[in-house]
Amino acid sequence: MTAVTLPRIVREYFELASSQDHEAYLALFAEDALVEDEGGEHSGTAAVRAWRSGVPLVTHTITAVEQSADGPVVTCTISGDFPGSPFAGLQFHFEEFDDEQVKVLRIRPKAG
Repeated sequence: MTAVTLPRIVREYFELASSQDHEAYLALFAEDALVEDEGGEHSGTAAVRAWRSGVPLVTHTITAVEQSADGPVVTCTISGDFPGSPFAGLQFHFEEFDDEQVKVLRIRPKAG
């Protein structure tokens, strides 16, 4: 993997993910978006909304940005009101997106 510059939609994701503007955050996702987090898949607007409502508000500190065959991978340390905070090495795999919306996002701990 090599270092990359983040596309605008990915930068916006991290700006809004730590904000309390849930509607602006949810508007980043396509109607048929797929979000994978903690081993579960959330498909479609209603499922992504339900997933987001159960996620604590956290701050993201980006520690690495790389390009994989599937798209940019952003590694973060997240901090917030949850057991184990801060958690280092959470990776956000942006596999499908365009200039306006995220279509596939997979959130996983860094392997290894």
